[in-house]
Amino acid sequence: MGSGADGGGPEHVELAPPERLARTVAAWEGDAGRVWLAELPGRVAGYLDRWRLTPERVFAAGGQISMIVLVRTEDGTPAVLKVGMITRETAQEHAALAHWEGRGAVRLLRADAPEGVLLLERLQADVSLRSLAEPRAMLEAEALLQRLWVPPADAHPFTSVADHTAFLAGTLRERREQEWAADARPLIDEALALRDELLAGASEEFLLHGDYHHGNVLAGERMAWLAIDPKPLVGERAYDLAWLARDRLATLAAQPGPRSAARRRVAALASALDVDPERLRGWALFRSVEAGVWYLSVDGQEDGQLLLEFASWL
Repeated sequence: MGSGADGGGPEHVELAPPERLARTVAAWEGDAGRVWLAELPGRVAGYLDRWRLTPERVFAAGGQISMIVLVRTEDGTPAVLKVGMITRETAQEHAALAHWEGRGAVRLLRADAPEGVLLLERLQADVSLRSLAEPRAMLEAEALLQRLWVPPADAHPFTSVADHTAFLAGTLRERREQEWAADARPLIDEALALRDELLAGASEEFLLHGDYHHGNVLAGERMAWLAIDPKPLVGERAYDLAWLARDRLATLAAQPGPRSAARRRVAALASALDVDPERLRGWALFRSVEAGVWYLSVDGQEDGQLLLEFASWL
């Protein structure tokens, strides 16, 4: 992720959490998030010392639940130190990166997985697929997914799509009963019914990225594009495509005929990657409703309503 130094040397690098990180962690994780944020500068400094890393700068536009520090290793190699909150979704990030071994994804150099600390190869942090026009970005994203979709190891640690969505569905049912969710109840009911139907017919078992969209694909040196920030699962490919189907959603919503455009996008992605379009439509609807309702639950009204609107188009 891009290079450059702030100030005159490592002693001048400020290790305070970036504003975006502080805002999202406090809003999403509450008191536990605030405690984690308070301890974060000391934890980062400890790993810089322990792993003999020289900090160049904190990447302010980095993760929403992780701090990204551009560093140099002891031999001068550019790298990235990622210190993140451990959640159900992020706990196996290191295992997925190790399984891919740099094939289509950022290379893992070192990890303290129980602490949520990863040392990664340096990519161009400011250059994601969002820097490309949408048609070209989709082509690149599709090609990269075919490298990432590999069978998991026999004794893999990854959660299945069935188990993960069972947890999401349970939470969604609870939120359905809240007064603020009243208008979304028909969509919630449709999403829950679709999930049950999709799981009844599921047959694939691939290692999935879990959070695959244009912003999570960065320009690299050894390959043109590499995926970052997986929230890995094991299951069918249509589930992994669902987030790509709603990428650049604000732009999609602003164009004429967004309903038709959304359906065309689903059909095009399904055709390009040999996925059943109805299964992709179903998972895109479920994931959008689940995420939309989650945003509503944390006062993210604009994002929540847009995701629910997208689901209604499908």
